[in-house]
Amino acid sequence: MKLAFLFPGQGSQKPNMLKELPEHPAVEAVLQEATEVLGESVCNFHSNKTLTSTVSVQICLLVSSVAILKVFEAEGIYPHIVAGHSAGAYGAAVACKAIGFADALKMIKLRGQLMEQAFPSGYGMGVITGLNEQTVKELVNSCFTETEPIYTANINAPDQIVIAGSITALNKVIDRASTSGARTAELLNVNIPSHCSLLDAVSKSLHQELSKITFSQPVIPYACNRTARLLRSPDQIREDLAFNVSHPVMWHNISSILCEHGTRLFIEMPPGNVLSSLSKKALPGARSLSVDENGFGNCLVLARRFCSEHS
Repeated sequence: MKLAFLFPGQGSQKPNMLKELPEHPAVEAVLQEATEVLGESVCNFHSNKTLTSTVSVQICLLVSSVAILKVFEAEGIYPHIVAGHSAGAYGAAVACKAIGFADALKMIKLRGQLMEQAFPSGYGMGVITGLNEQTVKELVNSCFTETEPIYTANINAPDQIVIAGSITALNKVIDRASTSGARTAELLNVNIPSHCSLLDAVSKSLHQELSKITFSQPVIPYACNRTARLLRSPDQIREDLAFNVSHPVMWHNISSILCEHGTRLFIEMPPGNVLSSLSKKALPGARSLSVDENGFGNCLVLARRFCSEHS
């Protein structure tokens, strides 16, 4: 039986999230390293005002997740497998030792900058629940135009589909989904049209820069955003980090694959509990926790017990 660490993506952020991290030397070390890499205090990035920036959001997501990862490691708890959703993939890559934290932080900052430059306004993402993928694709296709493009993006669950594109088209699809029986249909707190072909140029630029960084052989498997396959190659992980921003995240398939490979305990790094909630719904036979929701102390106790019982 295996333990998986999950790393959340954009949309899970909240103001002052770094102040909610536990007091621990490992946390202080990560915050200090981040400040040195960024050339300014990392705490400058997590205010309500600064979190309107995709750059700030992605920096804080990575720092928060890696800080808790390092606390778990300091307490002797290591995952058997890792998965990160979108920007969270950078945290997963750090956890499997494919890339160092400093390099991951530099690249996640560049990722946010490239995304903002590509679409500074007028675009975003939405989520529809209660309708299947095919129905959502038909609604998206009916609203697509060359001037107001829209795409299906992440498949988080069979009935939770993320869409991306122009705000005008997003609102049209959301309205049509609501009248077609969707349980919920709303815009997400994301101002970039991620995980579709609109960001192809961003992926190409990221790939060029990531090619300059040394990647190491991962010590544990890393779940690929685009294919849901478990990756054990540094080059494959590099490619996923570059191209996941312009391809849908197959999160439901990732959850299923992790379970098929024996994962029975999922712990979501902060912030939020989006991924652990999806795991609970998709995999009722497994245990899913989030550090934010269940508390680090409780997660640590359960992880120790689990690892002891299944070592």
